Amino acid sequence: MASTSVSRIVPASPDDVWRLVGGFGSLPDWLPFIPSSTLEDGGRTRRLGDQEGQTIVERLIAYDDEARSYSYSILEAPFPVTDYLSTLRVWAVAGNDAVSEVQWSGRFTPRDVPDADVVALFTGIYSDGLDSLRSALG
Repeated sequence: MASTSVSRIVPASPDDVWRLVGGFGSLPDWLPFIPSSTLEDGGRTRRLGDQEGQTIVERLIAYDDEARSYSYSILEAPFPVTDYLSTLRVWAVAGNDAVSEVQWSGRFTPRDVPDADVVALFTGIYSDGLDSLRSALG
């Protein structure tokens, strides 16, 4: 099993950040490479469309509005992984109510590719995504 984690400090309060990222169907609101998201199964599954027309289907595993976090698994995707589990979290930064730390992490089992390749893939996705989030809030 492999894993990666990326975090960014963003220029907004934790509540403001969570309002933007905390909805399971909200990726298109802040992640430019995911222009569409359709919730299914009572909001527990999201069907994402990427910029290349590929489909990614993810299942909500855990959601904690108070702690400002959710975890999800991938059901279908063009990625060479199995057993994918990812978590998105928003934290307050001590001493500054106007900024937050956002962490996006994942663990997964690479399928027919070196661990380092898949770690680099998801590190890039998480980094680019959190940079987009920071830009959207800044």
